[in-house]
Amino acid sequence: MITTAADVTPIRHSSHIERWYVLIVTCLIYTVNIADRYVMSTILEPIRLELHLTDQGIGVLTGVSLGLFYVTAGIPISWLADRGNRRNILAMSLIAWSAMTTLCGLSRNYWQFLSARVGVGIGEAGGTPPSTAIVSDYFPADRRPMALTVLALGAPFGAWVGYDMAGAIAHAYGWRYALFALGIPGAILGVLVYLTIREPKRGRLDATDADDKATLLESCRFLWKQKAAFHVVMGGGVCALWGWGLIWWTPAFLTRTYGLNVAQAGDALGWIHLFGGSVATVGTAWLLSRPRMADPRRVVWLLGLGVGLTTIPSFLAYYTHTLWIAKLMFWLFIPAIYFYIGPCFGLLQNLAPCHMRSTFIAISLLVANVFNLVVAPQFVGMLSDHFAGRHGADAASLRLALLILAPTGFWATYHFYLAAKTIVKDQERAIGFTKAWSP
Repeated sequence: MITTAADVTPIRHSSHIERWYVLIVTCLIYTVNIADRYVMSTILEPIRLELHLTDQGIGVLTGVSLGLFYVTAGIPISWLADRGNRRNILAMSLIAWSAMTTLCGLSRNYWQFLSARVGVGIGEAGGTPPSTAIVSDYFPADRRPMALTVLALGAPFGAWVGYDMAGAIAHAYGWRYALFALGIPGAILGVLVYLTIREPKRGRLDATDADDKATLLESCRFLWKQKAAFHVVMGGGVCALWGWGLIWWTPAFLTRTYGLNVAQAGDALGWIHLFGGSVATVGTAWLLSRPRMADPRRVVWLLGLGVGLTTIPSFLAYYTHTLWIAKLMFWLFIPAIYFYIGPCFGLLQNLAPCHMRSTFIAISLLVANVFNLVVAPQFVGMLSDHFAGRHGADAASLRLALLILAPTGFWATYHFYLAAKTIVKDQERAIGFTKAWSP
């Protein structure tokens, strides 16, 4: 699908109302995307019981099936988005994964559910990369980190929808209706995207012009040459390993260590995701909107400092044997797994030429999701089993495994520190944007 002159906005600038409308809609899309992941963990047990599955079977059905096809489809779909109409790809992807979510609710056996879940993963692969690329052509370079941090509000909103709202619907009407409540509105939102969002001219707010086509190999080569882009991708990926890897196992940790039931563990974490994550994201967006933060070095310094400082409470949360102290540390740590998402998206958009932006984001998501969906759960589980020995995994073995994972936040900080060394030069190479910054 190649973009024609009739498909794009011919003007160089859009109105203030239009750009913020696009930003709010893409934030809603990201909310639906994240909510779809959290709802599965919320309704895991009733699905397992109805389909007569083992724990391993339900894990493959709901998690691995999504992650494997998400990362596999992400690169080719994003390559198409860098060459074609991003609005159309985004709308079709949203409609597709929402329809597949609805089909998950209609599934009557394992293979029907698995097929629909694979479709969800393929559809979701076409969500975030074109969204961020579209937003980047509605906001100028010095405003992109702020704008994409607003878009990233969809993460805490989606977590809350998947935990609390979908959980309440599932409790009242059954797990299938929780999936209908996400799938049907998502499809309607996809139609709204197609009818109301205009495809902007690629790179219209950049200082340089570029060919509107690039091969996947050319995009990968350019990313490799952009040292700052490589370190931002790795920094965000390690943040996913650190933060989301810890969160993956936290409900089990609370249940085993403090005797909480599933509902109590979910209640202890759900509001932290909503309020803590939202405040951290909004606060970061406000901070990035300040004129001094137009310097990209200050953005990566902020990320490194924030992740480095919150790595300490992430360790203490699993080290303490006192529940109220653990909860306090979670309030300090969990917001940090949200605040870095938008700035990383914004930095990558400024480190990529306009015709490579979707691919850059797809590569970033591939790294993050491999760390988050594949490496972290297996790594912690393997360590926990190893420490437990023959008597089987318990609270003590899981605690030790999580304490080993927690310091990886410092690894992410190191990548952000390295990104600051070349980010000004790399950004100028990508988009020609320069400014008289003071260090």
